[in-house]
Amino acid sequence: MKEALLYERLTEGRVRCDLCAHRCVIFPGRVGICRVRENREGKLYTHVYGRIVSQHVDPIEKKPLFHFYPGSTSYSIATVGCNFHCLFCQNWEVSQVVSPEQFLLGEEVTPEEIVERARMLGCRSIAYTYTEPTVFFEYALDTAEIAHSHGLRNIFVTNGYETPEAIEIIRPYLDAANVDLKSFSEQYYRKVVGATLKPVRETILLLKALGIWVEVTTLVVPGRNDSPDEMRAIARFLSREVGRDTPWHISRFFPAYKMSDLPPTDISTLHEARLIGLEEGLDFVYIGNVPGAQEQNTYCPGCAYLLIIRDGLFMLANRTVSGGCPRCGRPLAGVGLDWQQEAPAEQAITER
Repeated sequence: MKEALLYERLTEGRVRCDLCAHRCVIFPGRVGICRVRENREGKLYTHVYGRIVSQHVDPIEKKPLFHFYPGSTSYSIATVGCNFHCLFCQNWEVSQVVSPEQFLLGEEVTPEEIVERARMLGCRSIAYTYTEPTVFFEYALDTAEIAHSHGLRNIFVTNGYETPEAIEIIRPYLDAANVDLKSFSEQYYRKVVGATLKPVRETILLLKALGIWVEVTTLVVPGRNDSPDEMRAIARFLSREVGRDTPWHISRFFPAYKMSDLPPTDISTLHEARLIGLEEGLDFVYIGNVPGAQEQNTYCPGCAYLLIIRDGLFMLANRTVSGGCPRCGRPLAGVGLDWQQEAPAEQAITER
């Protein structure tokens, strides 16, 4: 147990958590919506500091981040808990079913140990992912600060429900985020996710304004958020308000958790959504969860030259030169696009 950041003491022993947009008011002995932050005698504590339930070395493309140090690896960690209750959650065993017994799951690992493991394994970054990093914010913050001091980058794979106060605290150490924009419908967010849309939109815009690299993912669920109008609304928001160079990942749904009765997304629906994104002016629209799809490659938005070739979650070739297109010279939006060329040979081998 560790005292939480970002909470206010109220009357009658209550506290208000200001970490995410739910801003839960929590009575003594109770927990917030995330179920991992508890009010004990007028103080808010986190149950998940320092205990990892999942840790892996992943290709950065799995996050998915296609324009952030492509071809690198990221040391990926998670604790239990989530502040959303998505009916289609892929990791529901650790994100949705939270009990006192589950707080003992996993391994106790200090922030220093996480950074050391990432460095030893040649990772270019640390990703706070699998569950929602906001619920283990204090742990992520301490780790991210140490990581930066050793030259590692930090990534949030997030539902975008952080408060502006939380983003301001982690801002000096957060380099990139993939934000799930699950729908453009308030009704969908309330019924399927257990949240609201507006804070997610505001988070995307704030991250972009702060200079943090942003990519956006939408899981396309059959019969729920897959209409052309819905896809066009998302694409229009990204293109006109966030920036046309914001990569949009359109991801295929597979049955899971409380939506196990639905079929997988028809691939033609994903292709239609991608065309809509391009029509609305987005430079980079990718199809995810479809092995072998050519729409996972990156093409120059100026001359359509094939710049980065991928097979599933792995980069096969990076043809960018000085972060741009060798044919027409147009710069490619992103961060660390040619990090391998810039690194000394020995370092590049290690970091792969």
